[in-house]
Amino acid sequence: MNMRIFPFLLSVAWILNPGSRAAQAQNSDSPSPHVIKVEGDVEFTHDPSIYKDGDTWYLFATGNGPERKGELPVRCSKDLHRWQRCGYVLPAIPEWIQKESPQTRELWAPDISYFNGEYHLYYAFSVFGKNTSGIALLTNRTLDPSSRDFHWGDRGLVLRSGLGDNFNAIDPNLVVDTRGRTWLAFGSFWSGIKMRRIDPKTGMLSAKDTRLYPLATRKPPASLPAPAPGLPGDWQAIEAPFLVYHGQFYYLFASFDLCCRGTKSTYKTMVGRSRKVTGPYVDAQGTPMLEGGGTPLLVGNQRWVGPGGESVLQQKDGDIIVFHAYDAQTGRPFLQISSIAWVKGWPQATLGEDPQSQAH
Repeated sequence: MNMRIFPFLLSVAWILNPGSRAAQAQNSDSPSPHVIKVEGDVEFTHDPSIYKDGDTWYLFATGNGPERKGELPVRCSKDLHRWQRCGYVLPAIPEWIQKESPQTRELWAPDISYFNGEYHLYYAFSVFGKNTSGIALLTNRTLDPSSRDFHWGDRGLVLRSGLGDNFNAIDPNLVVDTRGRTWLAFGSFWSGIKMRRIDPKTGMLSAKDTRLYPLATRKPPASLPAPAPGLPGDWQAIEAPFLVYHGQFYYLFASFDLCCRGTKSTYKTMVGRSRKVTGPYVDAQGTPMLEGGGTPLLVGNQRWVGPGGESVLQQKDGDIIVFHAYDAQTGRPFLQISSIAWVKGWPQATLGEDPQSQAH
């Protein structure tokens, strides 16, 4: 149950009745997923995060394109198919981040959620290949830029990692469990995906529960290849966690292998599940994700490579997953959307192969 999907204070009855929600989820199982075709401003969309406010879907992303007018571009759609750029979250990297991390050149991996009467946008700043990173928070009362209440308030630093840590504080994802507790999952390379408890009143780390919960990591190969100087080994590649509650399980989606290499990208989206939000998560074969386990959900094909950077939107008329993938011929990244079919307790999604399934 991710708060990107279920507005906590607006859907109290839905949250307080997990039994009926579980029954509805089980009854909604569908036989096969399908591609939701997209067009318009869908190129250079990395790490998409989606939420619907009113009659509009808002998609936040990392802005890895040639046009850089601001940080964390926002795309809008009335039907999930036709997308257009409708602004940027920030005009530039905040001054305090420039001082904290002067080598940061771009803000990464926004995660949009709603709780405690406000939209919360967690995002990351870092230097590529290093874990001198941080996760920060912005809040807003609405996502509609035409509203008089529209304003992104800078709440500052939430979490930091440094050279002495065995984790990397990027790729945040906010989830609310069935007891109404808020959690922040994050992580990239090093020892994998972690989680911290969040104070719902402030959106910051909880002072009551300061434990760093491990959720998933990669298993080292029999013989370790030498990593590039100053970089973690490629075998450690796991990032972009995203958590949802469906049926009677929490599902952890994550991206394995390497992003952002054009036609050489090896990203793939994997999933595991757990009865508890803090784990342990296991794949469909029963292998713990803390031991390298993960069930493939999206893998590359002849048309698209490197599908990952995913987020999920649960809706009454069907769940969807949004992610990026690279054109196998040009290496250029595009937004992708698939419906999710829940089959025997596990999600299924699809990656289009038809060249017309994506605008060029």
